[in-house]
Amino acid sequence: MPRRLLPALLLSTAALLALLPAANAPAAPAAPAAAPALGPAPGAALRPADDPPPDYPSADDVSRARADADAKAADAAAAQARLAADRAELDRAGQAAEQAVEAYNGALVHLARARAAAEAAAGRSAAAEAAHAEAADRAAGLLGEIYRQGASPQLSAVNALLGARGTAPLSAQAAAIGTAGARTRQILDDATATAKAAAEAADAARSAEEAARTAAGTVRTAKEQAQRRVADQQTRVAETARRQEALLAELAAARDTTVELERQRQQALDAIAAREAEEAARRAEAEAAAAAAAAAAEEAARHHAAPQQRESAWSAGGSAAALAFARSVIGLPYIWGGEGPQGYDCSGLTMMAWRLGGKNLTHFAADQYAESTPVSYAQLRPGDLVFWTKTGRAADIHHVAIYLGDDQMIEAPRPGTAIKQASLWIMGRPDFYARP
Repeated sequence: MPRRLLPALLLSTAALLALLPAANAPAAPAAPAAAPALGPAPGAALRPADDPPPDYPSADDVSRARADADAKAADAAAAQARLAADRAELDRAGQAAEQAVEAYNGALVHLARARAAAEAAAGRSAAAEAAHAEAADRAAGLLGEIYRQGASPQLSAVNALLGARGTAPLSAQAAAIGTAGARTRQILDDATATAKAAAEAADAARSAEEAARTAAGTVRTAKEQAQRRVADQQTRVAETARRQEALLAELAAARDTTVELERQRQQALDAIAAREAEEAARRAEAEAAAAAAAAAAEEAARHHAAPQQRESAWSAGGSAAALAFARSVIGLPYIWGGEGPQGYDCSGLTMMAWRLGGKNLTHFAADQYAESTPVSYAQLRPGDLVFWTKTGRAADIHHVAIYLGDDQMIEAPRPGTAIKQASLWIMGRPDFYARP
């Protein structure tokens, strides 16, 4: 058996040895056949080695998407800047409108006072005319006595006196009295002086009333212009807000977030800015208080006396009643010249609050300060009033609010808003503080 297999095994070995030269030969002749698999077909587009297959975004797609997202973010930021500018303008317009309202309130107060003065002057004039008539009656009695005595020069003088009517010829009457005797002269001198002064007072009061009425008309026109300005600005703000909402929606899609998240982010940024502004106002108040204390101490040192800080009496009951009313109307709208019950303006709110607190204040912020006792920030108690002015002058006060405590207040801010509780520093550092 082994002998028969040996020839077959030798033949197989020879065949294998014949194949070895072909396996060791160079592979170059096979390259042309493999070339189509290693390169693109003729006319095919070249693709960078790091590019993904066509079914996935390319580097250009990613770059375009990033640029689109950045552009939308820039649009949203620009819209936010426009909205902030419009809101700032709205605040300025609201303050200007409130100044116009308070000026109008003041003009109405002055007009009412002028009318009351005119009525009082007219009453004095009427009383003086009555006194003059009474004096004429007394002179008529003297006339009878003179007639009985037959004193014709005196009779002629008194006849001239009684024949005159009204206050216009008073000087002529006084001249006629000269021959009527000391008694008659004394009677009519007093009546003539009274009548003349009363007539002049009545004329002056009528002039004052007319001037006040003219001023009220002028301020009313300014108030109406301010109202239109605020209404126009509110329209602009609403339009800008709508544009911002649309841009925020696009930005949310580009950032793969939601409009609500973008809105919350913006509200957080606004809140941070408001807190920073309030903190700046609080620091300014602290610095002003420190400067005032240092000045008072220096003044006291010059006079060798300890500085004294006087504080007006504070009524806990009156303050509680005033604050209870103010809290009860939170949410009601700001109304031009409002005294309730549907709404109030700033001085109308504080006037009605302190009316329940037992104090009568005028519906005019500047007068409310004049009618109250000034206090410092350090002396503030709940129920006290806080004031703002653009000029630093108390006569130009344009806004008033009622202090709650803990740097909080209740105010009727401006047209288009509602009565609310707010930070004392929301409008910057107040200019004046006072206790009704």
